[in-house]
Amino acid sequence: MTGERDLSRLQRDMAPQMHSETFVYCNFPDFEIPPGMSPICTFREAEGLTVIVEKGQAEHRAVEYVFEARLITLTVHSSLEAVGFLAALAGSLAQASIPCNAVAGYHHDHLFVPTARAGEAFALLSAMASP
Repeated sequence: MTGERDLSRLQRDMAPQMHSETFVYCNFPDFEIPPGMSPICTFREAEGLTVIVEKGQAEHRAVEYVFEARLITLTVHSSLEAVGFLAALAGSLAQASIPCNAVAGYHHDHLFVPTARAGEAFALLSAMASP
């Protein structure tokens, strides 16, 4: 299965799920992740390796971090070629002044939102999914 592409079906079936952990963004200019750190996501940029990790892991290793966030997974299997899905969600969050950092996985889209606004973001997304 290649995933859903239809915008109305994606929105209707997105079934957001909020994870209980708090995640943070770290940067490693030397492109080396400290031993024992288990990131949920990494991305290589010219300035270093961006690592998204559970906050406790960063604190345990005294690693500097930014953007404390909760993760909301959109459980619908979205196609990597779907057009406008994340734009529609990000636009609605933007209208509510809620920052959102999106990561597209093979099966699902994932949104990192500030911990202080996570409940509000989840409620907004859940309402968008209601038929």
